[in-house]
Amino acid sequence: MKTTKTDVIVRRANERGHADHGWLDTYHTFSFADYYDPAHMGFRTLRVINDDRVAPGMGFGTHPHRDMEIFSYVLEGAIEHKDSLGNGRQLKPGQIQLMSAGRGVTHSEFNPSRTDPLHLLQIWILPRERGLTPTYTEWHPKPEHADAAKVLVISPDGRDGSATIHQDADIYRLRLKPGQTVTHELKRGRGAWLHLAEGALTFDGVALTTGDGASTETPGEFTLTATKPTEALLFDLA
Repeated sequence: MKTTKTDVIVRRANERGHADHGWLDTYHTFSFADYYDPAHMGFRTLRVINDDRVAPGMGFGTHPHRDMEIFSYVLEGAIEHKDSLGNGRQLKPGQIQLMSAGRGVTHSEFNPSRTDPLHLLQIWILPRERGLTPTYTEWHPKPEHADAAKVLVISPDGRDGSATIHQDADIYRLRLKPGQTVTHELKRGRGAWLHLAEGALTFDGVALTTGDGASTETPGEFTLTATKPTEALLFDLA
């Protein structure tokens, strides 16, 4: 990790944990499964960012979770989700499913295609309290979101059509064209984490590329400017 003069801390893609299980090729931004690094256990309430590529017809069989807010963001292909709450869905690129595991839930996630790979981000955030009632919500982009540079996709109050999370966390999808800029105002006492899913941009002048992460806890406005077509997630966390 590297600290710059702009108080941006960078987590480079090639520094992440990696596991290739054949059917699953995955990179771990934070410690997960067999990858353990005490210097990278999460950021505030953000606990897991797994960059997963799942082979056709393969996936995660039914398994349990509890006391975690879990969401998947599809980048390529489709994911088929089934859970003990009775939900069964297929989601496509740009769509989000958010499951609050609460006091306990089981689910499975598969690549339903026999020919096409699945590329997605699997993200875990700690809930504000334990033992909540399990819930499931989704976010689907509207036509006006297709070219929107910055869209709120997850929030604690579900405002602006976002999916609802049981934590003080606002999550934005960024989609930028080369030369396009967005800003974000970080309030005092909060922290921001950026995960660059694809492309390249500068975070207050710090260059980032596909798979990189970066954070800041400095209050005030920061600027993100794309140097290539870019898709990213921005987390604003208590």
